[in-house]
Amino acid sequence: MTDTRPDAALRTDAQMNAESFAELTGAVADAVSTVIDGKPAAVRAALVALLAEGHLLIEDVPGVGKTMLARALAASIHGTVRRIQFTPDLLPGDVTGVSVFDPVAREFEFKPGAVFAHVVIADEINRSSPKTQSALLEAMEERQVTVDGHSHALPAPFLVVATQNPLDMEGTYALPEAQRDRFMMRISMGYPDAAAETLMLRQRETENPLHKIRPVLTAQRVLDLIAWARRIHVSPAVEEYAVGLAHATRVHADLRLGASPRATLQLVRAAKVWAALDGRSFVIPDDIASLVVPVFAHRLIPNRVSGARADAHSVPAILERIVGSVRVPLAARP
Repeated sequence: MTDTRPDAALRTDAQMNAESFAELTGAVADAVSTVIDGKPAAVRAALVALLAEGHLLIEDVPGVGKTMLARALAASIHGTVRRIQFTPDLLPGDVTGVSVFDPVAREFEFKPGAVFAHVVIADEINRSSPKTQSALLEAMEERQVTVDGHSHALPAPFLVVATQNPLDMEGTYALPEAQRDRFMMRISMGYPDAAAETLMLRQRETENPLHKIRPVLTAQRVLDLIAWARRIHVSPAVEEYAVGLAHATRVHADLRLGASPRATLQLVRAAKVWAALDGRSFVIPDDIASLVVPVFAHRLIPNRVSGARADAHSVPAILERIVGSVRVPLAARP
């Protein structure tokens, strides 16, 4: 009997190629786009974060679809999803889990927290205390949590999609540098255009479009895609280009804190997936340049600038000037 599932093309790793990768991920993007209208860049960013084994920070005003994007992605890959509403009274154990004493067995039993899912939505992450925020650090970096000296592996694939409202400052705690550095990318959804918003009104008048999404890939197939993307070719010249961009942020006069080595590593990993989504088996300099702002911007700290000069010295503007000043390698293809 012939297997007609959408992910049937990924029977073996040997049969995987750039064309099938682009076809399968395109099917996921199409499924998510039935819920997130008119936001192809945001959908692509979420896919890149998932397949590059990173995490995504979405910073935007309420009601623009941040949580819907994460839920739609989880539904399209047949993955589990848990939403954690970060509030001032949220405790680290609510996130990671706790050990509870079983009087019958006379031993402690681990009760997993909300972080045990394929896609974890950390909603309004900056509303909880730094102590609770830090409960995600080990999970995001090592894909495990340690409670009472025992480590517990998280499901794979594993993606944290965190949201925060940049305008609501009262009762919030700014994410520390170490926490921001764990996020591969930061994006903003933005308001939909008039056509997309009108379509949304019509589509959601009678039902939730999330209920219509059917899984396109299994979680195991997503792991196959991740493994294949990691082998995308990056030439030494392109690697040096990525390092050159990171180094430029560390010595720039308008920046107090530049990009970390982790940022450079995640830039290259994201660029591999970016290339694969375009059906290529190698990274070109344009892939790196396209990702510099979403991968670097949230990690950088500018020198304080006031008045009319502030816009010109904003982090995205600085990064655009850096991209324009660092020499682009001519050869990238293997």
